[in-house]
Amino acid sequence: MEFKNLLLEKDGHIAFITLNRPEVRNALDPQTWAEIRAAIKECRFDREVRVVIITGAGGKAFASGADIRSLRERETLEVLKSEAQESLNDVENLEKPVIAAIDGFALGGGCELSMACDIRIATARSKLGQPEVNLGIIPGAGGTQRLQRVVGIGKAKELIFTGDIISAQEAKEIGLVNKVVEQPEDLLPAAREMAQKIIAKGPMAVSLAKTAINVGANTDINSGLLFEKFAQTIAFATEDRIEGTSAFLEKRKADFKGK
Repeated sequence: MEFKNLLLEKDGHIAFITLNRPEVRNALDPQTWAEIRAAIKECRFDREVRVVIITGAGGKAFASGADIRSLRERETLEVLKSEAQESLNDVENLEKPVIAAIDGFALGGGCELSMACDIRIATARSKLGQPEVNLGIIPGAGGTQRLQRVVGIGKAKELIFTGDIISAQEAKEIGLVNKVVEQPEDLLPAAREMAQKIIAKGPMAVSLAKTAINVGANTDINSGLLFEKFAQTIAFATEDRIEGTSAFLEKRKADFKGK
């Protein structure tokens, strides 16, 4: 797919997806959702990619939410197509870790995009929120479901019912953001540092752990534990397990191949 609204770049084992509509603060329209989905698919089948970093161009917004003009003109039944939900399901279910590097506004669909990622790093000037009720609609790209799983049902209801926009520091305090960096120029280095730390681990183990966590978050604990048991069984059958345990015993750095 030819990308018009985002950039997909690769550096070693890291893929960078940059939302590239700074003139509209990286607003998310149907074309952009489709491109996000295509970029994630490309990362899924690229064996060299082990971590994905999603960020926004321009310095003013990670993603400021839906394109309001597109929302106003949309037909009612078109909402059932739900390309936003499907795109974010693909982000969440990608077998590789995804880091959201947030600078500026992450509102509405932008906040929902960040929550579909596994780890969120923001700058001190960033603002996050689900202000859809101000437009007479609700969060429709997974916000009513993912926000309560991240911050708890009470805080999720408060944020969604009021439409409040919160600071990066408050987002960190409630668990919506993992880490806050003071300066914008520190954001991508911090995201890259996190990615490199993950890349140094066994990629099969990281992938299986992510899947097990996601399954457990959406089912009862006994089903989650059963899935964990099967995931561990698969991990024990990998070459990475032999390499990891051998490297530890031989007091050397492991050279994981993802096999």
